[in-house]
Amino acid sequence: MNYDAILVVSFGGPESREDVIPFLETVLRGKNIPRERLLTVADHYYHFEGKSPISQQTRELIARLQAELERNGPSLPIYLGNRNWHPLLADTLRQMEKDGIRRAVGFVTSAYSSYSGCRQYREDIARAQSEVGPGAPEVDKLRAFFNHPGFIEATVERVRDALGAIPADARKNLQIVYTAHSIPLSMANTSDYVKQLQEVQRLVSAAIGHTNDVLVYQSRSGAPGQPWLEPDILDYLRRVNAENLASAVVLAPISFLSDHMEVLYDLDVEARQLCDSLGLTMSRAKTVGVHPKFIGMIRELILERMNPELERRAVGILGPRKDVCAEDCCPAPGRPGRPR
Repeated sequence: MNYDAILVVSFGGPESREDVIPFLETVLRGKNIPRERLLTVADHYYHFEGKSPISQQTRELIARLQAELERNGPSLPIYLGNRNWHPLLADTLRQMEKDGIRRAVGFVTSAYSSYSGCRQYREDIARAQSEVGPGAPEVDKLRAFFNHPGFIEATVERVRDALGAIPADARKNLQIVYTAHSIPLSMANTSDYVKQLQEVQRLVSAAIGHTNDVLVYQSRSGAPGQPWLEPDILDYLRRVNAENLASAVVLAPISFLSDHMEVLYDLDVEARQLCDSLGLTMSRAKTVGVHPKFIGMIRELILERMNPELERRAVGILGPRKDVCAEDCCPAPGRPGRPR
């Protein structure tokens, strides 16, 4: 398969206090989220002067990937289009059309399979293409990569570094607390999201040789009465203290690719403050970010999509995801699957 470019598709984030409310309104459009919840989340951004680190971190990822491709090929231009903030996908696709791009391979900054982590991005791309019109470039999304060796090895190194930051005398009763973005149960039940997270948990702990671990969730944003994946990270940390499950914890945000706002606020602020108040020693593992093995993985995914004969590498028992998902894969909650 021949491609003219690479399109990196990310969530997007505000870069000033003035951006915060418009950004959150874009994120929550069409969702039954109370205004009070929006304002609460806005305060998280104001804690950092309204600037989410995700935009700069995505630009850094693109720069590292561009350097990797310049060294080892393939030589392709890289564009950035966001779901929720500038540069928005439709604007990027218009620029790509002007630049003569006809077909691009799409790297979405989400490692797992779920409606919000995969299918919704495909729908966003299709909606942007429709807005641009018949000249919009085709975009072929790369497969989910939660169990690609490059992602697992980079995650192992991040967790191992965090373990090393725990004082030696506190490691005797240490638990690795893997955290993932919570999603509604109605979404989790129609995807392999939890199964894939559990596989990453198993693979990383096995590589480190650590058996005391647990998977919890963070960053819930839904209506109060809607069931979401649990336990919540803060509730679990209180349980660790109450039941003396550990004297130290390493928090490993395995569902996030960069240290953006939800990682910084939910873990580095809220979880840190709670651990300090409980007297619980805590270290937080970095996300894969621009780890060289992760950047190399992106190049490998691009090459395998260009050449169907190449091996699709994956570790563990779940195997590599297919390039094109089934019609009924990861439907939106309350909505049946449809072709993508």
